[in-house]
Formats: sequence, structure tokens, C-alpha cells
Amino acid sequence: MGQISLQAVCRTYTTGTTKQKVLDKVDLQISDGNFSVVCGPSGSGKSTLLNIIGTLDAPDDGSVMIEGVDVSTLTENKLAQFRNKNIGFIFQNFHLLPVLTAAENVAWPLYFKGVKRRERMRIAKEKLGLVGLANHVNKLPKHLSGGERQRVAIARALVCEPSIILADEPTANLDRKTARKILDVMKKLNEHHQVTFLCATHDNLVVEYAKQLITLADGKLTTEATTKAEAKGAS
Repeated sequence: MGQISLQAVCRTYTTGTTKQKVLDKVDLQISDGNFSVVCGPSGSGKSTLLNIIGTLDAPDDGSVMIEGVDVSTLTENKLAQFRNKNIGFIFQNFHLLPVLTAAENVAWPLYFKGVKRRERMRIAKEKLGLVGLANHVNKLPKHLSGGERQRVAIARALVCEPSIILADEPTANLDRKTARKILDVMKKLNEHHQVTFLCATHDNLVVEYAKQLITLADGKLTTEATTKAEAKGAS
């Protein structure tokens, strides 16, 4: 069983009298330390899949095991604690608080864990250093470039030291050069710090970094163990 294990997961949305089955008996295994990428057309259910794995949404049927825990058995309070400990999130629109500095944005999740200010700021600065922003800790988001803001978002995702990071369209608002820099940061964290990544994307550049490629369409998914580049190198 993988670090993330889905079995026969179903999710249907109802709009008026119309029902749309977004996930149809999905089985998925993602091992510890993987860099997995899920791709598919708009509306194929990529974000729904990430939300279910991130415990922000629940399936209509099927089981979701994260780190060996059946998350459906957890109360809302226990689920929030589990999510805060084990899962980090990176969003395409960054979701930084504009009145907080880079370090304060990164430290924000630690506030809810009861970590004292001095300690959470120390940890936040350490994480900003990991993503190459040691000299930007006191800057407000408006004084940061798009790539720098995304790095702050990555540092925030890391601050509680989760084993899993879920990234929804992490390069959507970035130019190609900046997007590659962000992906290189994520790759380094994956390879040197053993953080498991699962990215949902339309971007072929993100696909280049995948160790496991997941294709989602019509509620069904298929997986490949390697990227085309890795397969070419092995041939």
C-alpha cells in the first residue's frame, strides 16, 4: 500500500437535475517520495482528486488512505489536525495575506498549532531559506514577483513539515523561465528532503518532472511509472 491509496473512489456533483460523475471508481497508489503529476482536460476532475486526497472533500463512495490512515474515520477536529500535520497545499493564485510579510505568511499555519511567535518566525525564515528567499523575509507580497510569491507559498506548505504536498496548477500564473525555477525548487525538495508531491496541471512543463504520470478523463484514470524523458533515457 502506498503513502496515498485510493480504492474505488467515486464523486458525483449535482447541478439542478443534472448529475456529473467526476470520479468513477478511481484506484490510485502513490508511494512515499514520489513526484506525481495528474493531467487531463479542464473539468476532468483533477482539482476534485486533489481535494479528496487533501481531505478538503470526501468521496461519495470508496476508501481514501493517507499514511495508512482511513481518513473517513476521523472526526472534523481530528481531520483538521491530521491535514495540518501531514499535508501541505500550493495554490495557483498563491493565497498570501497582503498585510503580512513573507515570513509572517509562511509562519501563519504554525499560529494554529500554538507555536510561539519567536519560534514560528525562526521556522518560517528557515523554510524561506530552503526556497531561496532568505533575503526577502520582511517583504510584503506586493513587493515580490510572481515567482517569489509562489516560493513563499511553497515555504508555507513546508512549514509544518508535511510528508505530502498537493499543488494545484502551480505554474499557471508564471512565465516559462520562472515556472522552471519553481519546478526545480520542488524537485530539489522532493529528492533531497523526501517530500511527496502531487501536482494537478495542464502544463506540459510540469509533466516533464513527473516520476508518475496520471491521466484523468471521463472519471477514469491511467498511470505511467515514468516520464517520456526517463523512458527515452532508459531505451
